[in-house]
Amino acid sequence: MITPVVLCGGSGSRLWPLSRNSLPKPFVPLIGDKSLLQTTLERVSAFGGKVVCVAAEGHRFLVIDAMQAANVTGPIILEPVARDTAAAMALAALHARQKEQPEALLLFCPSDHHIPDARAFIGTMRNGMAAARAGLIVAFGVTPTSPSVAYGYILQGPRRPDGSRQVRGFIEKPDDARARALVLRGDALWNAGIFLTRADTLLAALARHAPDILRSCQAAMTRPHREIAGDGLDFVRPEAAAFHACRSQSIDYAVMEKHTPIAVVPFHGQWSDVGSWNAVAHLTPADSQGNRLHGQGIAHLASNTYIRAPHRPVVALGTQDLLVVDTQDAVLVAHRQRADEIKDVVTRLQGNEYGEDLVHRRVVRPWGWYDHVDSGERFQVKRITIEPGAGISLQKHYHRAEHWIVVKGTAEVTRGTETFLLSENQSTYIPTGEAHRLCNPGKIELEIIEIQTGSYLGEDDIERLEDDYTQTTVHSDDASEWATNNSGSIQNGALRKNESGENNKNRAHHRHYRSGRCLACRVSPRQGLPGSRHQAP
Repeated sequence: MITPVVLCGGSGSRLWPLSRNSLPKPFVPLIGDKSLLQTTLERVSAFGGKVVCVAAEGHRFLVIDAMQAANVTGPIILEPVARDTAAAMALAALHARQKEQPEALLLFCPSDHHIPDARAFIGTMRNGMAAARAGLIVAFGVTPTSPSVAYGYILQGPRRPDGSRQVRGFIEKPDDARARALVLRGDALWNAGIFLTRADTLLAALARHAPDILRSCQAAMTRPHREIAGDGLDFVRPEAAAFHACRSQSIDYAVMEKHTPIAVVPFHGQWSDVGSWNAVAHLTPADSQGNRLHGQGIAHLASNTYIRAPHRPVVALGTQDLLVVDTQDAVLVAHRQRADEIKDVVTRLQGNEYGEDLVHRRVVRPWGWYDHVDSGERFQVKRITIEPGAGISLQKHYHRAEHWIVVKGTAEVTRGTETFLLSENQSTYIPTGEAHRLCNPGKIELEIIEIQTGSYLGEDDIERLEDDYTQTTVHSDDASEWATNNSGSIQNGALRKNESGENNKNRAHHRHYRSGRCLACRVSPRQGLPGSRHQAP
């Protein structure tokens, strides 16, 4: 039996402004209405059984949403800091060994690839099982459709008795001339970054080629913190200090380019790592002039232009070879030959006063999401949506007051020592320094407009008095480490909205625990507020 391990790391900076550190590439619906992670989970669910995800601590609620939407269960290993694929794979292999499954076949898959033919994918993965059971690491390569400098290559050797081929070598991303030569050879495959191996095989290879990485991961997994998240989903947290000491390196550099023997199985279906806007454009149908339009994009007297405009009309007139990506708070206009340099622009944006390198205008929280509407000197306006049964922490601010206006639903407001309900078109005022909480006791989403006024409006002006999600806002000089970290129990599994703003159909009810009380809004299901959807355990 194969256990899929989905690697959810990476910032996807080449896909800015849609992919950002707060909502990176795997969690964005780049192709269709589903995120790349959700489609990956749906694809590997065909193996049956549980799916293991390895993700950043700050993205765990996004992973929960995707797993619930894909109807899969399994553990989520939460990295306190990004340390590339060698460490991520080591954590998963150590987790399997701790579960007394050292010979388990682990299929390591990136979370953000586009593979439309799921049946062909599953069949190809199963073709590598015999070699993996025999103690080999099995790589999967994609038959090239053209020379590409965007991918590494795997050179195939002689055929093995189990039907796979020996690997003669790994080649890093080549230049144009070498890419053409590799494709002409006929024995070179694109390196898809997908590997099938026994847990003990991988650990032995790491001990041989990257013992320091293995030691750090072993120390981090000696006594990991395990937490039941509900609905068949569990959090596994390696020890943070030990994992911080781990060296960051890809599995290709750490093991694959040094290890022998390795087998390879070719995949002949359609595949894309969706690694740039050009890759996304190629997956979009073209008109007679080569223009590829998404959403409300319009091209007139233009050619070879890609426009992504989900929110409003964007018109390209007389353009050629352009990429245009429009979001609510940032716009990218680039020549298509410069697509790979977008990551350099993101680096320049880091640390600017607006934060568009890291954060979307819409920010996902465990209780729902909020949208920055407007801001200026001494004021800020947000649109806040709280899922049914969820609520923000009990908190206070020292430099700002807040005005809340209910747009939709029913709000339960705690202000100081009083608790009261607000209906649509009603409002309240939260003075500076007053303890307050906002909860949604109803069956539909609660939407409010929040107007903040004061001398300082930063997100760090907050004291959480009671916090069911134990949220800590962290900003790091390393953009890959930025996240809103949370270390408490997940209380709300409700799914967020996708890029187009449409609700995902699969919603999870808000869970109650042994106390019989909703931990988000402190309401007993036996009390029951009007329209409450609270349920006892």
